[in-house]
Amino acid sequence: MTPLSSIAMSAYTDLVRLLKDDALSGVEGKPTLKERGDKAYWYAARRVGTEMRFIYIGEDSDETRARIDRIEELRATAKDRQAERSRLVRLLRAEGMTPTDRATGSILSAMAAAGTFRLGGTIVGTNAFRLYEGELGIRLPIGGMANTGDIDIAQFEKLSVALQDQVDPGLAETFSALKFEPLPALDQGRTWRWAQGGSGQLVEFLTPAFGDETIRDLPALGVNAQGLNYLNFLIAEPIHAAAIYRSGVLVQVPRPERYAVHKLIIADRRRDGAGSLKSAKDREQAAFLVEAMAEDRPDDLARAYATAMEVGPRWREHIENSLKRMPDTRGMLDNLGA
Repeated sequence: MTPLSSIAMSAYTDLVRLLKDDALSGVEGKPTLKERGDKAYWYAARRVGTEMRFIYIGEDSDETRARIDRIEELRATAKDRQAERSRLVRLLRAEGMTPTDRATGSILSAMAAAGTFRLGGTIVGTNAFRLYEGELGIRLPIGGMANTGDIDIAQFEKLSVALQDQVDPGLAETFSALKFEPLPALDQGRTWRWAQGGSGQLVEFLTPAFGDETIRDLPALGVNAQGLNYLNFLIAEPIHAAAIYRSGVLVQVPRPERYAVHKLIIADRRRDGAGSLKSAKDREQAAFLVEAMAEDRPDDLARAYATAMEVGPRWREHIENSLKRMPDTRGMLDNLGA
């Protein structure tokens, strides 16, 4: 594995920080804290006509509070940050970090502007894998394991309902502007996939299921989504990442250690058989991430692996079946506590 330079790592960290600053400073309204159950969430409150509109900012945390305390300063320095972000992206390109291709970057940028990632949308699948380069500080392999034409976005159904905020403009309008067409589904009137004519790009929306994998509603994103078992493990506690496109795009991806373990599960679960090309790609990505993290982040990886193994016998069976084909990866996982 080839590590990124210390210059690239520092530039990437700064880019993510500046993008987070922009995400807050670009929301108009007075910061307001709302409590729901045992959690608290920040909103920007502003009057629209005779009604108050609450725009979701993020879950309460020390980091969010620190930014809110500086919100006026952040708003005043927005132009300076954009210039600095552009400089950092140029630096990252020069240091050899893989940029997001134009087709994918334009879609992610449009979805980010509408609020998809601000409202909890999380990129999953190979496009998430491609965004781990800056997070892990290593160059990604060029080849099949990092190639995809699909953009998969996942969100928790309960979160989508609880936020009481919505993307603006609607994603159907956003996709139409980018020449995407909704794909027909068996359940008429429920759309969870869009395809872009000519480019082959496909955008799909997913949500965790706990049993029946039916089509669900995601009101915050204004779309329907395919329910999938095991997805709850993947998108719990997501992290921010920067797509290297224009002056950077702030998105949300799963934690890499959860991504690796989840790939072990679904590699065995593929309906087209454990020997399929997709299963092989799943195992390849899992092996790469396990090798990357076993050295630098063994505690994070060990925690995710233990959490999945403790869920139940079906989870353990899927993981064990994949690891039977991956002796080197199994050895790394078994030695995490050594």
